[in-house]
Amino acid sequence: MHRRASEFAAAARNRYDFEVTVEEFPEGTKTAEDAAAAVGCDVGQIASSLVFEVSEPGSEGDGTPPRDAAESLVVVVTSGANRVDESRLAAHLGVAPADVSMADPDDVRAGLGWSIGGVPPFCHETAVPVLFDESLSRYDTVWAAAGTPEAVFPVSPAELRRLADAETITVSE
Repeated sequence: MHRRASEFAAAARNRYDFEVTVEEFPEGTKTAEDAAAAVGCDVGQIASSLVFEVSEPGSEGDGTPPRDAAESLVVVVTSGANRVDESRLAAHLGVAPADVSMADPDDVRAGLGWSIGGVPPFCHETAVPVLFDESLSRYDTVWAAAGTPEAVFPVSPAELRRLADAETITVSE
């Protein structure tokens, strides 16, 4: 098993007493379509952890010191069949749509401890808000990233939501 996938499995066990069954696919699971094809499931069963950066409203050039990158991150766990509607996300967070954007890969790595394509829905280095797209709840099992773009694990949507301490919302287009 890849070192990062092993680290994720150990963190899940140590922090949550949750045994992860990591499955690795050398052909990669970077996109939801790739992951679904590798696993043999519906693309809607892929629980994609997308990381967004939320700017503080009105902080541009007002002399306010910039926040630490991790303080501005939000993880949205959504179905691989969906696209996140950033204006819905912004409305939920109480900010303008212009204040929400996909996070910079370096900020994701620094704030969460994982690289884009392998961000798991929980076991982040820094506590960040996690939002759970309710559309995942229609499945018995979903598949989420396990620390690398080649590793995923199966989990029930209810268990994933509990482990991530995620708030359920509707954010898809």
